Amino acid sequence: MNWPAVASIYRFEMARFFRTLMQSFLSPVISTSLYFVVFGAAIGSRIDQVEGVSYGAFIVPGLIMLSVITQAISNGSFGIYFPKFIGTIYELLSAPINFLEIVIGYVGAAATKALFIGLVILATSFLFVDITIQHPFAMLGFLILTAISFALFGFIIGIWAKNFEQLQLVPLLIVTPLIFLGGSFYSISMLPPVWQTITLFNPVVYLISGFRWSFFGMADVPIGFSLLAIAGFCALCLGVIWWIFKTGWRIRS
Repeated sequence: MNWPAVASIYRFEMARFFRTLMQSFLSPVISTSLYFVVFGAAIGSRIDQVEGVSYGAFIVPGLIMLSVITQAISNGSFGIYFPKFIGTIYELLSAPINFLEIVIGYVGAAATKALFIGLVILATSFLFVDITIQHPFAMLGFLILTAISFALFGFIIGIWAKNFEQLQLVPLLIVTPLIFLGGSFYSISMLPPVWQTITLFNPVVYLISGFRWSFFGMADVPIGFSLLAIAGFCALCLGVIWWIFKTGWRIRS
């Protein structure tokens, strides 16, 4: 493993993040505060508790997942798309490094950024509600796995996209609706039976459910299914990236 090459890619990507650190820090804080004002105050005044947890605290895992997933995809896709856009990706491909080292550098940086945003939102939520994390190590594990998995997914989108419009197409039209419909701000047990069954086909449900379990010890689906879902998605993304580099699809033309 060429660790100096991995570290160079990682440092380059993180340097771009630190150049806009205040923007990266303030944006999630303001967004989280607005969510708490809108959902916590307005809706929370009508919904006192959800399965024994105050509504303000109940939406915290969903808020964190919403930001971590979108940030991981955004950073993962832009990180590899920009070198492809300006043509420097050919220098990267001709360097003595393999595809795994390239992926570790770019995806590692994207996941680190998303993880940072998630932790910032978690810290911000303590200003609004009282939260007790029952399984802190499981919480951190879910957070890291989710950041890595969706950074890999963003990496695929960045290779697939031919322009900046396509770069935003999948996150805006597919991923964000799935997150909002995946139990971010409600429990699927609150839905009619038919819609509960339909919702189970949404893969994001399993991620949010497992993450919420790490906070409150309750979940909409068994925790084992959540772990299988995130592990399977991560393995699928790795397999697709391996195929992309093996065939040169969208990166050598």
